Amino acid sequence: MLKNRAWKDIFRLHGFRASFRFALRGIIYLFLYHRNMRIIFLLGAAAMLLGFYLNLKGIELIALSIAITLVFMAEIFNTAVELMMDTIAQKYNTKVRLVKDIAAGIVLIACLNASVIGYGLFVRKIFS
Repeated sequence: MLKNRAWKDIFRLHGFRASFRFALRGIIYLFLYHRNMRIIFLLGAAAMLLGFYLNLKGIELIALSIAITLVFMAEIFNTAVELMMDTIAQKYNTKVRLVKDIAAGIVLIACLNASVIGYGLFVRKIFS
C-alpha cells in the first residue's frame, strides 16, 4: 500500500500545475520588469518572422529557434544569478561582482552564437 501511495505522490497533477504556475509567474516577472528580456523577445520574434518570410527550410528554422531559446535561457539564468547575488550580498563584494560578470558573459556568448547562426541563415537568402 505504501508503494502505491509513493507513486501517487510523485506523479500527482496538483504539483505539476503549481510548478507550471510558478514558472509562468517568473517569466511574466521577467517581461514586466526586465528590459533586456523584452528586447530579446522582440528580436527573437523578428528573426523567426524573417525566417518564415524568407522560406527557411525546416532544419534552418529549428537551428534559429534553438539559438533564440539559448539566448532566452541565458538571460533568465543571468537574471536569476543577479537577483540571488543581490539578496546574498547587501554591500559591494568583489566575488559577487565576478559571479555576476560571469553570468553576463553567458548571455554574451549565447548572443554571439545566435548572431553567427542568424548571419549564416539570413545573409545568403537576403542577397541571393
